[in-house]
Amino acid sequence: MSRFPPVLIILIGFMLLFTGTVVSYLMLPSVNVIVSSFPMVFLVYTAQTSGLFLGIIGAAMYVRLKKK
Repeated sequence: MSRFPPVLIILIGFMLLFTGTVVSYLMLPSVNVIVSSFPMVFLVYTAQTSGLFLGIIGAAMYVRLKKK
């Protein structure tokens, strides 16, 4: 069993997804607050992908915990 509660994992995943979405919006050419570069796009993609996976893993852990 993980030492982190499933709700915390879900919240971290949500924050990563939200941060990736906001940063990618700020990189749009019409907004142009953050300069779009390959490392920045890669960082946003990594944040969104890991947030999605953390959310799925946290939800699976939550369901497994509540079944017992």
